[in-house]
Amino acid sequence: MSRMIRRPVSLLQICRNICYICGMIEPLQQFKTTLKAGGQSLTAARLAVFQALQDKEPQTVREIITACMGQADRASVYRTITLFERLGIVQRLQIGWKYKLELSDAYHHHHHHLTCRRCGTTLALPEDAELETRLRLLAARQHFKMQDHQLEIQGLCRNCRPVAV
Repeated sequence: MSRMIRRPVSLLQICRNICYICGMIEPLQQFKTTLKAGGQSLTAARLAVFQALQDKEPQTVREIITACMGQADRASVYRTITLFERLGIVQRLQIGWKYKLELSDAYHHHHHHLTCRRCGTTLALPEDAELETRLRLLAARQHFKMQDHQLEIQGLCRNCRPVAV
């Protein structure tokens, strides 16, 4: 039975991406459609977590809990994040042994990240077609069909770098 569920969700993901790229569906409507396709309803906590992540840089769970204060309790935020990961609404960005969360590529254009090791700031890099082609080529050389990827560059941001003398 789980196979039957995965195929429609996968097809739905493709449709959502096409609709997003073409500008045919707003993120909130897309969010509602994803919940419905996953057999879930829209609740106040789910909407609060979605809005806490929408059009924002990747956030820690603590930042999401703070943003949802008064709309969803801590346990509801954790349950919602778990559900969102299962439905492909959010994705984790591994930063060492920690992570941040952001809405998946279905809700914004694919991009990569720069993360400061000192202050934790995460910046989005614009999509680069040449880099994407190169990554697919590297995978193909290993007889590997790339389905998804995340690229994160770690270092020191402008504010944390020592001043050159």
